[in-house]
Amino acid sequence: MNLLELFLLAAIWGASFLFMRVATPELGAVVLIALRVGIATLVLIPVLRSAQARAQFRSKLRPLFVVGMTNSAIPFCLLAYSTLYVNAGMDSILNATTPLWAALVAVTLYQTAMNREQTLGLLFGVAGTIVLVWDTLDSGVEGIPVAIGAALIATMCYGFAVNYSKRNLAGVRPFVAAFGSQFFSALVLLPLALILRPHHPVASTTWACVAALGIVCTGFAYILYFRLIERAGAAYAASVTFVIPIFGVLWGALFLGEQVTPTTIVGGLIIIFGTALTSGKLSWMVPKRA
Repeated sequence: MNLLELFLLAAIWGASFLFMRVATPELGAVVLIALRVGIATLVLIPVLRSAQARAQFRSKLRPLFVVGMTNSAIPFCLLAYSTLYVNAGMDSILNATTPLWAALVAVTLYQTAMNREQTLGLLFGVAGTIVLVWDTLDSGVEGIPVAIGAALIATMCYGFAVNYSKRNLAGVRPFVAAFGSQFFSALVLLPLALILRPHHPVASTTWACVAALGIVCTGFAYILYFRLIERAGAAYAASVTFVIPIFGVLWGALFLGEQVTPTTIVGGLIIIFGTALTSGKLSWMVPKRA
């Protein structure tokens, strides 16, 4: 059952890149993400039905705001922007660099020691990213370098949020943290979305993508993710990172006709391998000192 839910979650989060790729050109990144987190906030609001949850929310307003900005508002907008130039499959693979950034942020900002396997994984991740984007950067298409940079900055934000949450939201119920991050994201982005909203009729397919992003890829996905943490543990739930790119590439190829090149496959596999090594999933491969 847990394995089935893990793959379902990966399929849902992999589809988010497909929906952003379709909806961003018509709505713009900020408007799309404001709607996404706004809908997700409404889906998650029953979290506050208990007095304990409301008390936790009130006691952690500042850290929840920080996590909302660095784990949702900023990275969601950057990833949505990147889909204007980079296909959904590549975006989903770049998203898999998040654990690499988490390890790097832990070392640089929080003075956490990095062992040999994490260092090796980080090097593999960097090498895989270079392989993945090399042909795309070499195409000479305007806007692609900035889009790739935006996606990597988004994953760096995720890496920061992971470390910040561990230190500042310890003991807070996961669902309260999920609601708080979406609430503050919506609070900041909705006023901007009103200014940047499109003044032309929006296609029904775009609205369907918005609904899917908010209800399924954010609200429902968070519920599924935290239920998986409760049942199987955080380490097991975090392994969804390795499966998301498979679905991101698959959905892009099936529904958008995106080309899956050998470079995409090789670069993606190297990144996933480096990510697994950095997060300790392949620690048995690195011999320990006596």
